[in-house]
Amino acid sequence: MRKHLLIIGFVWPEPKSSAAGSRMMQLIHFFQSENYEITFASSCAKTDNAVNLEDLGIKQEFIELNDSSFNGFVKDLNPEVVMFDRFMTEEQFGWRVAQECPDALRILDTEDLHSLRKGRHQAFKDKQPYSKAYLFNDMAKREIASIYRCDLSLMISEAEIEILTSEFKVPEHILVYLPFLLDNISVEQIQKLSKFEERQDFITIGNFLHEPNYNAVLYLKETIWPLIKKQLPQAEMHVYGAYASQKVNQLNNTKDGFLINGFAEDVHQVMQQAKVCLAPLRFGAGLKGKLVDAMQNGTPCIMSSIAAEGMFGDLEPNGFIEDNPEQFAEKAVELYQNKVLWKTKQQNGFEIINTRFNAEFHQETFSKVLNEAVENLEQHRLNNFTGQMLQHHLMQSTKFMSKWIEEKNK
Repeated sequence: MRKHLLIIGFVWPEPKSSAAGSRMMQLIHFFQSENYEITFASSCAKTDNAVNLEDLGIKQEFIELNDSSFNGFVKDLNPEVVMFDRFMTEEQFGWRVAQECPDALRILDTEDLHSLRKGRHQAFKDKQPYSKAYLFNDMAKREIASIYRCDLSLMISEAEIEILTSEFKVPEHILVYLPFLLDNISVEQIQKLSKFEERQDFITIGNFLHEPNYNAVLYLKETIWPLIKKQLPQAEMHVYGAYASQKVNQLNNTKDGFLINGFAEDVHQVMQQAKVCLAPLRFGAGLKGKLVDAMQNGTPCIMSSIAAEGMFGDLEPNGFIEDNPEQFAEKAVELYQNKVLWKTKQQNGFEIINTRFNAEFHQETFSKVLNEAVENLEQHRLNNFTGQMLQHHLMQSTKFMSKWIEEKNK
């Protein structure tokens, strides 16, 4: 008998638009390889960039927020496992799942720690050094409560697991380290990639609905790019990303070689045309999809310490980590001109993909944790009293708030 997985999506997956979309597709492929029947449900409107999941044999359902119709839907479906895409969906639907399907394993896919990103953003806006005071924000209270209420939370970065266990005292047995799940890069694939001499210009890429990406492009334009351009007058800076708004497009300047190209239909193609990828993120959390795209396509990077967080472990990075803009620009120029250095950094990238993000290894580990939690759910929950307590209180407060909204909407 096949087990059933219900994924409640914050949005419909868009792997070409964001790292979060790619991540969701990796999780879907994992559960399919474990022989799960999958239903994907979301209350969000679909865009043209969304994948048609039915082509992959996945049922798609639109669900309503604050509506008891979901209760009947989930009860009839009766899934063995429910996965919430980001903590906001767990807040909305978690209590209904717990009420109607108490024996379903509840998994939270955090994507990244939203409260960490928010705290860093606030510190940046306040021009203050980031501290615990910024970490313990109101969003953290909601997000950590959601992590406790779920049976397992999928964490994309070891750095974030460290923050959760040391700062918030979250028990390790409910956290699963599951970074990007990537196929190994073979020698044959490496040989097919564009060579140093065949590439030119700089690239950065990222979804513009994501504030850290817009801020990084602004920083590039105003501070870093003029320093690079002075030393490399022929070079161009190519900026790609989905959902470029007017304020993004206004940054386009042909004379300065700063080009806003918008949505990249094929990330591999544009990444392989470029010589160096720049990622000067000044706040954010999680793992950066742009660095993975760069490493897979043999494009070395200059990045900030925020961009590099959780990426390399004990391995040498596929470029340089610099937070000072002058130094950032210096290293970018050096990497652009020095073929031997460029090839060494490129090689580091292949090693990182093949050792740190090896899909087979991480899937095997997750499979064991998942099956054990499904089979010993009662015991698993007994070891997380805080989670049970928070679930109890959420079911009271959220339940009545939701019912009130539902009545109001009638």
